[in-house]
Amino acid sequence: MSKVAFLLADQFEDSEMQVPYDELKKAGHDVDIIGLQKGETVKGKNGKEEYTIEKAISEVNAADYDAVVIPGGSSPEGLRLDQDILKFVTEVNTAKKPIAAICHGPQILASADLLKGRTITSFPPLKDDMVNAGATFEDGEAIVDGNFITSRTPEDEPAFVREILKAL
Repeated sequence: MSKVAFLLADQFEDSEMQVPYDELKKAGHDVDIIGLQKGETVKGKNGKEEYTIEKAISEVNAADYDAVVIPGGSSPEGLRLDQDILKFVTEVNTAKKPIAAICHGPQILASADLLKGRTITSFPPLKDDMVNAGATFEDGEAIVDGNFITSRTPEDEPAFVREILKAL
């Protein structure tokens, strides 16, 4: 089975973390919750979910992972300026491994300068930001472009998870 990195910070969208995380584990995949500081407890913005960061981004190697999932909410905003996060997703992308980002998750891909020439979706109000980062924006429940899997909102989680599992 695959080893999957979930990139997470405080104020994530509860279900956008919980649903893919639970479904990938249920399918037998090995998942690590990676954030800025190992041992930190991060909470969902709706107060329903809480996770402990298992590994700090500074101590992981992109080559050790088969895929990355980036939940939305305010979590990506808390991660997108960290150079280790940007290096990690860039290395995963260079290796053509799946990168799945939902809602605000594509902000990290924009900050890593990975969206030029790609077709993606995101939380609809971010459309201009995604286009300005070089992406073609498509309004759909799960947009797959090469190794990128993107979705808009919690309502898209079934399609998002389906495409992640298909890619793995």
